[in-house]
Amino acid sequence: MENKEIKILLAAPRGFCAGVVRAIDIVEKVLEKYGAPVYVRHEIVHNKHVVDDLKKKGAIFVEELSEVDDKSRPVVFSAHGVPKIVPIEAQNRKIFYVDATCPLVTKVHREAERHHKNGYTIILIGHKDHPEVVGTMGQIPKDKIKLIETVNDANNIKVVEPVAYVTQTTLSVDDTKDIIDVLKKKFPNIKSPTKEDICYATTNRQDAVKKIAPLCDIFFVVGSKNSSNSQRLVEVAKKSGCNNSKLINFKEELPINLIKKSKKIGITSGASAPEQLVQNLIKEIRKHCIVVIEEIEITKESVTFKLPKFLN
Repeated sequence: MENKEIKILLAAPRGFCAGVVRAIDIVEKVLEKYGAPVYVRHEIVHNKHVVDDLKKKGAIFVEELSEVDDKSRPVVFSAHGVPKIVPIEAQNRKIFYVDATCPLVTKVHREAERHHKNGYTIILIGHKDHPEVVGTMGQIPKDKIKLIETVNDANNIKVVEPVAYVTQTTLSVDDTKDIIDVLKKKFPNIKSPTKEDICYATTNRQDAVKKIAPLCDIFFVVGSKNSSNSQRLVEVAKKSGCNNSKLINFKEELPINLIKKSKKIGITSGASAPEQLVQNLIKEIRKHCIVVIEEIEITKESVTFKLPKFLN
């Protein structure tokens, strides 16, 4: 049994998206240009491995600007985006900041602002207390934006029309569609985003999981527990027919007995998880089984986002 052959179906695309690459690059370039320490408000991306690596290079992570001890050092805002009040607070405290918000999140912010200026009440579909949601809600006055999380919320929401909706970028594509269908029935004139808010990387990674998960005995998503897009990938894998789907953190103990009983294992990684963690997982499985890898690519990703000009 020890040398049983197992097939690993490796999802592609997986791992880092363009927004995550840009955010990590910004922290590294700021460290290069201004030296250590550099403060980062909130985890730059939701992955402990990435955060620990940047800490070693001289990044100090804080939740609020009030925790910045040395006001002469730069502060980087995380990829999830921040409420409008945060850059204002930075200016008041005379702190130099660099905004690493993902451009696709910024698009949602601008959309919400535009709808507000045009007199719409905004419904935000997202997860309460997620930093991206906190950032989007912080773009406009509190009484002009309402958060919903479920179909039930959509059925029960009462808002003053005209209404527009925006969404968190890392949601489950299918779940969000169900919520939007309810909103469109309830508010026939609701204004939709001009272009889908759920980001290309979230959609691609979920589509790859949908293709692979039904073929697998067990499905691993490499990512951190506080990563929304990683949690959604686990949900998508389960809904697609692989009940035995798990989120694996990089130092977590593997269910070896379960692996040995499997014929096919699916693996993907969340948009903030480094490829090295996927390779570490495969290396660990190889210690117990003969592994055959088949990479299943559903699309090629060529999206890149530019860094702020002064860091080039």
